[in-house]
Amino acid sequence: MPLDLEEQEQLDQLKAFWQKYRNLITGVLTVALFTYAAYSGYQWWRNNQAAQASQLYDTMVVAISKGDKDQTLRAADDLQKQFGRTPYASMASLVAAKIASDAGDTPKAIDYLRWTAKNASNDGYAALGKLRLASQLVEQGTEKDLAEADAILKEKPISGFEALWLERRGDWYLAQKKTAEAKLSYQDAWIKLDQAKEFPEEARRLLKVKLDAVGGVTQ
Repeated sequence: MPLDLEEQEQLDQLKAFWQKYRNLITGVLTVALFTYAAYSGYQWWRNNQAAQASQLYDTMVVAISKGDKDQTLRAADDLQKQFGRTPYASMASLVAAKIASDAGDTPKAIDYLRWTAKNASNDGYAALGKLRLASQLVEQGTEKDLAEADAILKEKPISGFEALWLERRGDWYLAQKKTAEAKLSYQDAWIKLDQAKEFPEEARRLLKVKLDAVGGVTQ
């Protein structure tokens, strides 16, 4: 059926619009399609990575249950290298650091903690990595180690870990026999910890011991 004049005019306007903007429209659609494809591919990759990392982490757990230190640390190393962007790598590195430390291999433990502090997949793991690293460095007690710990503790505390940051700063002062400064840090940590009800009672008891050791006053 022939188009009337109004319909023909609308069709002509549509053709003109398409001729003028078709490259832009096609480009936008192409970008949108590529973005969706990339997002879908990334989701698949992330899920696949997580599944593989989970299997390797399970291997590490089995090695721990068998007391196989070497296999445990190998699994942690593989998780760092192959699946460093997954939470399993961060968890494995924290566990491996504890195992290495208990075995007397402090340098290896520090390496794991440095990796976690730098590469952790979320703030919680990063905070634990930094706090444990600071503790290890303070225990070492050399000028270089104390300087590295100082640099960590000068960073802005990760939200939720302010009390532990202050406690580690107290440890740092105490390692240099600066008892007055340590006492102030421990007292500030106690106030923060008292406000953070989610922390376990063991954390409070340990801080109380430290406070008592420097003559701190707690309520």
